[in-house]
Amino acid sequence: MKQFLVFVRKEFLHISRDVRTILILLLMPIVQIVLFGFALTNEVQDVKVLFISNESNETAALINHRILSSPYFIPVESQASATEAENLMKSNQVSLIVNYSRNFNETMVKEGAGQIELIADGSDPNMASAILSYSSAIIAASIKERMPASLENMGKVSLSTELLYNPQMKSSYNFVPGVMGLILMIICAMMTSISIVREKETGTMEILLVSPIRPMFIILSKSVPYFILSVINLATILLLSVYVLKVPVTGSLFWLVMVSFIFIFVSLTLGLLISSITHTQVAAMLISGLALMMPAMLLSGMIFPISNMPELLQVFTKFVPATWYILAVKKLMIQGLPLISEVTEIAAMCPMAAVFLSLSLKQFKYRLE
Repeated sequence: MKQFLVFVRKEFLHISRDVRTILILLLMPIVQIVLFGFALTNEVQDVKVLFISNESNETAALINHRILSSPYFIPVESQASATEAENLMKSNQVSLIVNYSRNFNETMVKEGAGQIELIADGSDPNMASAILSYSSAIIAASIKERMPASLENMGKVSLSTELLYNPQMKSSYNFVPGVMGLILMIICAMMTSISIVREKETGTMEILLVSPIRPMFIILSKSVPYFILSVINLATILLLSVYVLKVPVTGSLFWLVMVSFIFIFVSLTLGLLISSITHTQVAAMLISGLALMMPAMLLSGMIFPISNMPELLQVFTKFVPATWYILAVKKLMIQGLPLISEVTEIAAMCPMAAVFLSLSLKQFKYRLE
């Protein structure tokens, strides 16, 4: 054990003498969580909305007021007709048109049969879908408040929308779990991947091989400093997520940390495997940076829903550790589910750690080539 601690201390000294490594390990996660949290967003902002009403009525006025009370919409001062409004949209001066039918207020109150036409720019389907979703939810709430109870089930304008776990539709609720998985995997795997390779390039591997310590402990000693630094990164990410991005931890913080520890260990063993099969730091950085970053971003459900992917890619996503971690974080952090709901994710990550560590030991060269 004393020899093991000596190797751990030696690895810490390697890190402390490299200022660039310290900057990468401690500053890059802060920059990434802030940039990803604020820059990557699927929320609609400053939607220019134009209302078209053929007459003055209380129900339309209420709906207009509710829409404009939302921070996502801004009014366009215009008394345009339907044709003129569409021309304004074609020139990108309007993002949403709300067109009320004739006698809207009277028919809604007496018959519950008013009509509202929502027109959005479909050149950007994702943005158009978000705009229509936001406005439809506001209109549905306004109609329910305005319509008499006796006519509530008669209305032909019936919009029902319910948003679980994220009623404000904040994009940070979706991106924070993904960014956590991305940062921890890239940092852990990338930094550990160059640890053994660095010994090969500097010529100190011979000293390690002739030392009395077993190869398994040599490999594990490389992981301990990065595990501790990753724990610091995890604490930083959680603090920024809760207090800066306003994403609450609705579930158990203890189990969220425990699951994160498992994922950190999986990432560390994956980095060690890369360092065992490569011979240069450049190759290790390229493999860990490119081969891990793209799957972690595109195939983990961080940006694109896995259910929308082709079946072959859906199968491949099951071999990406970040996929299981992001699912677990969403369940614990966003949905507030108990630990029993994350058994599948934990059961998937633990064997990965065992396989990666076993392959690292098998690929470890006991003799210099």
